[in-house]
Amino acid sequence: MNLYQKLRETVSSVAPIMVLVAALSLTIAPLGNGMIARFLTGGVLVIVGLTLFLLGVDIGILPIGERAGAALTSKRNLALLLASSFFIGFMITIAEPDVQVLADQVKAIAPGISKWGLILFIAAGIGLFVTLGILRTVLSIPLKTILIIAYVAVFILAFLSPKTFQGVAFDSGGATTGPMTVPFIMALGVGVAAVRSKSGSASASTSDDSFGLTGIASVGPIAAVCMYGILSAQTGEGSADTPEAMEQTAEGLSVFIRILPHIFREVVSALAPLVTLAAVFQIFLIKMPPFQVIRMIRGLLLSFLGLVLFLTGAQGGFMPTGTRLGEILGEFAVSGDKFVRVFNEAGEITSSLDIPGGIQIAFLIAVGCVFGAVVVSAEPAVWVLTDQVENISGGTIKRKVMLAALSAGVAISIGISMARVLFGFSLWYILVPGYALALALTFFCPKLFTAIAFDSGGVASGPMTSTFVLSFTLGSSAASGGNPAVDAFGVIALVAMTPLIAIQVLGIFFRIKSGTSAKKSGEEPK
Repeated sequence: MNLYQKLRETVSSVAPIMVLVAALSLTIAPLGNGMIARFLTGGVLVIVGLTLFLLGVDIGILPIGERAGAALTSKRNLALLLASSFFIGFMITIAEPDVQVLADQVKAIAPGISKWGLILFIAAGIGLFVTLGILRTVLSIPLKTILIIAYVAVFILAFLSPKTFQGVAFDSGGATTGPMTVPFIMALGVGVAAVRSKSGSASASTSDDSFGLTGIASVGPIAAVCMYGILSAQTGEGSADTPEAMEQTAEGLSVFIRILPHIFREVVSALAPLVTLAAVFQIFLIKMPPFQVIRMIRGLLLSFLGLVLFLTGAQGGFMPTGTRLGEILGEFAVSGDKFVRVFNEAGEITSSLDIPGGIQIAFLIAVGCVFGAVVVSAEPAVWVLTDQVENISGGTIKRKVMLAALSAGVAISIGISMARVLFGFSLWYILVPGYALALALTFFCPKLFTAIAFDSGGVASGPMTSTFVLSFTLGSSAASGGNPAVDAFGVIALVAMTPLIAIQVLGIFFRIKSGTSAKKSGEEPK
């Protein structure tokens, strides 16, 4: 049992956010004792819940993905492999905590959108593109070919969809690839690539085939939500007010008890399809011995308990606090009020300092950059990916270098999102040139780095981005007079986009460095 390791990962993920919020609350953004108590309680529940969830995924869910991928590939039945891949992607996505959080936030801002309709479309998108990714691996189709065709199609669909669905669509691509989906999809891809490698049918290296599936899968939800918007007669316009459940601060800590039954039912609905899928695979496909079945059941129970605690902490503490903090800083950035330095116990200002409005705006953008850098470097899924990359590359690609590149890219993306909230410029001004650059880099970047980059895009936007950063952006948009349904959604999309560029640039530098070293040693560069 690696409980201690998982606890360390989740504490390192959540604690920096808690420290930053506490520091802001004690200086320029007083949240009040009631909100701080909710936030700290929610933080503890998120830490404990995410720890148990990740542990359950490791011992009960990942083995299913690895064994299923290997068993399905070894049967040499392409139709069975592709059909199973679709259902695996579909079932796993419904159980993904980040998808549940995103759907709740979309529903709160745009009540006309069906939460479960959105989830089912996202799940179908993941299932379809996981199938496409597995087909690419089997047929050895170049990754960049699939990505270019897929993103061209996605942008066409996005332009045809209602405006209020566009930001949500691109956010769903990042939010979907979270702590449940990423490990399972990567395990499935590794299992398929390993069997092909043993059979000698793979023309590419196992390393190249092992990565890229998550990147392809993350395109699916974007296309699916755009289709949902096109097919729906609604525009998704709803009240931009903060959700009622997030504003009931007077209830104090009792809010966690109040929302627990609803979350319990939601988690049962989310995990039931996954349990059914595991049972079907066990009976007809992988046929694990009894002690491994018991281990799988224990993992599923831990995942269930962890998901309940995680969502309770997120919805009861993290999301409302992020929204309120965003509101305070958003008002501060556009109001021209004094820069508050010290508060007394009653929350009254005891001293302040006049700061020009431009610096106030710059401060909000800087806070967003700090949140971005801290969040991505502490995401559990990022740790998983960087570890796997370092292992598969034999230590050639250092984990610290990848983390630095990801942190820089995501910090810039959150800063741009804050600027977009304040100035209201279109999301397309960033997404179109950003993705064009990312796709152009695929022609110059080593294949392995391209695959890792597009996997990193989905991995970087994990639970902390979905629960806290998006809530912070929604609050900032509402307070600064914007339309959260249009201006705030898109932050996860930018978080998912910047690693595509950062990691590929890193890959180009790596190729140049390798070529220089090869010339010095008299070898041909690869």
